[in-house]
Amino acid sequence: MASITIRDVYKSYAKMQVVHGVNLDITSGEFVVILGPSGCGKSTLLRMIAGLEEISGGTIAIDGTVVNKLEPRERGCAMVFQNYALYPHMSVAQNIGYSLKVAGVPTAERTQRIQAVARILELEQLLDRKPMALSGGQRQRVAMGRAMIREPKVFLFDEPLSNLDAKLRVQMRSEIRKLHRRLNATSVFVTHDQVEAMTLADRLVVMNGGRVEQVGTPGEIYSLPASRFVATFVGAPAMNMLEGKVVLDGLSLLGGSRRLAVSRAGLPVGTKVAVGIRPEAVRLVAPGTPGALNATVDLVEELGAGRVVYVDLDGAAFSVMTSEAVHPAPGSAVGLQFSEADLHFFSSETGSRLDVFKASVPVPAL
Repeated sequence: MASITIRDVYKSYAKMQVVHGVNLDITSGEFVVILGPSGCGKSTLLRMIAGLEEISGGTIAIDGTVVNKLEPRERGCAMVFQNYALYPHMSVAQNIGYSLKVAGVPTAERTQRIQAVARILELEQLLDRKPMALSGGQRQRVAMGRAMIREPKVFLFDEPLSNLDAKLRVQMRSEIRKLHRRLNATSVFVTHDQVEAMTLADRLVVMNGGRVEQVGTPGEIYSLPASRFVATFVGAPAMNMLEGKVVLDGLSLLGGSRRLAVSRAGLPVGTKVAVGIRPEAVRLVAPGTPGALNATVDLVEELGAGRVVYVDLDGAAFSVMTSEAVHPAPGSAVGLQFSEADLHFFSSETGSRLDVFKASVPVPAL
């Protein structure tokens, strides 16, 4: 186990900067997931920790030792990639133990450690097989075993589940989490999949455009997103957003057709604000219900245990997630009802969260 300290780290290629001043503290034994869209810099940051990418500026320390100038093999990290990278001519046992063989570890000790890793990963019956005779999930476990046998200070996972089908991804998520509990090893996991991120992480690091948008537990990220990007990236379907503007008596929404009676908290009249609410916080009610917003159903997606209803709200796309026994037809009128306590407010200019508003009851525009 080891702590990781990242201070003002950036990465540039020629004149283009792709990672901008990242600061992050990862405690010993923590499972941290770096989440973000393609091209946000998450894999580049992971590769800088591993030593596979040079650091353009700043420092990375593992267990208090700055590793900027250390070779990858000197950092005490083991990496699991999206591609399994197994030797096809070697057996499972030979693949797992190859690094020990190269290091000159005696055969007896090597065999003992291979058996121990195979027990943990439930690969004991597969040790004599070649990779071609394994399923995708089994190959990924062999790749994890090859990392584990080195007894590293830090495990680094670069989108290791992306090549697996949906069922195997669920299974491997569970296995990775149980393995982490057993080994209590410091782990950094990179993914663009928010479900993987939310289910695996002790803490999430959300990145966008080479910058860290927010660091927090999955619950904190979901309930209190620090920016409009985090709010709309984490959560499926994405958080609904309505454009608003500060007026004398609160916020004007939907081009003035609705108003929220909120405290302006010193914001000047005319300031543009985005108002967000999660689809599961919205209830479908009869059209014309007092206090409800009237909308027209565009599409209904059935999910088995519930459904997602996509509606048109005065020209704005809006989604509702519901498990209630309501099945509105496309083209039908519905009402949307929600608690103002579930609203999130963001600056339209910067995207940053605004906690200055306190909503009361929406009232019709005059």
